[in-house]
Amino acid sequence: MASFRAQKIAKKKQEILRSAAAVLAEKGYQGTTMEEIAAKLLMTKGSMYYYFKNKDDLLYQCHQMIMEISLERMEEVLNSHLSPVDKLRNAIKGHILLATSEKSMFMVMDKPNQNFTDEQLKEVLEVRKNYSHYFDKIINEGIDNKVFNPVDVRMVRMIILGALNWIQQWYNQEGPQSAEEISDAFADYLLKMVVKEH
Repeated sequence: MASFRAQKIAKKKQEILRSAAAVLAEKGYQGTTMEEIAAKLLMTKGSMYYYFKNKDDLLYQCHQMIMEISLERMEEVLNSHLSPVDKLRNAIKGHILLATSEKSMFMVMDKPNQNFTDEQLKEVLEVRKNYSHYFDKIINEGIDNKVFNPVDVRMVRMIILGALNWIQQWYNQEGPQSAEEISDAFADYLLKMVVKEH
């Protein structure tokens, strides 16, 4: 069990990451300095460096934080007692609802920075691979249970994730449809690719 102090630091770090992501998403990664991020968050540059080595480290930690949340949610979906159809529906909806509520985080992640260390890049790619494998597992479960058509699992997963990741480009909180409505529509249409006709 993490100590209260460690929990407080972790919570503070999450708040900083969310706020920093908003600045980076607005101004662009290259066009933003650590000084500007610190000023925007009403922090000293020194206190920013207490949490992060540099801007690349901050971006890396943004990525890890959002992927940790994503993987936890997918784990819950996969281990639930729902049918494969409902699991896939929940996985699609969960991704959209997280991407729309954490829009800045996803936008920053969407342009993987080239300045990650080799070790960080390896971890980033590994964690993304793990995330995509959850979709494979759900699709395979549906095929095994004969509720999904015998599709090309990798291809279908790439189509689903491609559609989900594109949301960053056009989603607007003031738009005519809520995130919930969009997630329902996406789930309905994407499930048509795999669910067997009765």
